[in-house]
Amino acid sequence: MLSCRGLRKDYVTERGAVAAVAGIDLEIAAGRYAAIIGRSGSGKSSLMAMIGGLSRPSQGQVTVDGTDIWSLSENALAAFRNKRIGYVFQFASLLPTLRLVDNVALPAMLGGGGRSSATYARATALLGQMGLGEHLDAYPSEVSAGEQRRAVIARALINEPALILADEPTSDLDEQTEIEIMDELLAVNRERGTTLVLVTHNLALAEQAEQIVHIAHGMIVP
Repeated sequence: MLSCRGLRKDYVTERGAVAAVAGIDLEIAAGRYAAIIGRSGSGKSSLMAMIGGLSRPSQGQVTVDGTDIWSLSENALAAFRNKRIGYVFQFASLLPTLRLVDNVALPAMLGGGGRSSATYARATALLGQMGLGEHLDAYPSEVSAGEQRRAVIARALINEPALILADEPTSDLDEQTEIEIMDELLAVNRERGTTLVLVTHNLALAEQAEQIVHIAHGMIVP
């Protein structure tokens, strides 16, 4: 499902080039739950951004579901991200002027599905599965942080992606809500067979993973 070869990300600073990711080789099999752990500044979010097609590597290759994503044109990469990768970030990133059902349907509409009844039926069903069936017409500001995060998971699933990338998705939530959000993500992984890659500094969350990748100073360490 996911393969990284010689992956490197350099940033130019006043002190010269700094390697946020310093040459990583990584394999994650289809359907697996993998956790990427490390301290703040270890390079795990930079790695996730390259895996997700959001930040171009300085060197190396990323293959997702058989596609060398950084060999694609800008438009083709955008289409691939929309169709094959779902994102759950630390902050909900819902559009405040759209209802929850519109936020969830949006990736499918951008992907060429248009504002169809089938798209909205799928969005409605996903929100129902996340326990938000009574909040379809609510705006993000009208629901809790945990409910916003569930809506983001629904949005990540609207195009039935092969890969879900979750970057610190629970770090700003209380303990009970954190458990509930992780339960939803793990259900997606186990019941749908969707590959889940979670970036976290929370070792308790990582312990549930089938594969743990420990990052320090931009490199994988034992």
